[in-house]
Amino acid sequence: MFSSDAVVPTPPLSKSERTRAQLRAIALRSFRERGYEATTIRFIAQEAGVSVGTTHYHFASKNHLVQELYLDVQEQHRDAAGPELAASTDLIDRLAVVYRTGLDQLTPFHAFAPEFLSAAVSPRSPINPLSAESAPALRVIEGLFREAVDGAAGPPLPEEFRASLPDALVLGHLLLALFWVYDRSPGQQRTRTLLDGGLRLLRMALPLTRLPLLRRPLQELLGLVASVKA
Repeated sequence: MFSSDAVVPTPPLSKSERTRAQLRAIALRSFRERGYEATTIRFIAQEAGVSVGTTHYHFASKNHLVQELYLDVQEQHRDAAGPELAASTDLIDRLAVVYRTGLDQLTPFHAFAPEFLSAAVSPRSPINPLSAESAPALRVIEGLFREAVDGAAGPPLPEEFRASLPDALVLGHLLLALFWVYDRSPGQQRTRTLLDGGLRLLRMALPLTRLPLLRRPLQELLGLVASVKA
């Protein structure tokens, strides 16, 4: 008899799947080491030893590879944040974990960050962080903040705030990343200092959500944040 716990072997990748994985790995390494502008489809094809046409078959444009980079960075962000979230129940500490590990994953790309920003800044750009094409990576960030909020202990937030707070936190993450692009301080310490100050203010502000007099304006503020992100 066969055990129900038997491990089913993973089928080997096809040649096409191996080629795609190779092209993706080369592109992600090049984005990190050479930046956005120097990473071209032709360069990736040459490094992989395949034709430009083959590269376009797997990735129609460089922007499709940028989306792979976004997703890879956020998946690493999730992997880095997970163990630390499991070790804390304090809401602000959990939010600090998500923000800090997010900055950690961006750090290798800081030298080339202005290139990516220049390519992404247009609202019509498919690599704009709020574009439909960027949605898979953004969902990873949203999931992390929702996990951070939902898994916190302590005095409960009113349900309407618990439901809408992650959207505001995601927008804060994007704005912090924008500040980080322009931050030329050693190790982008100004960004870390800004984050610490913002979290201290949030720790003081969250108890106000339980005050009837302030609940309505704060709820409207979160609604405005959600409309910006939508």
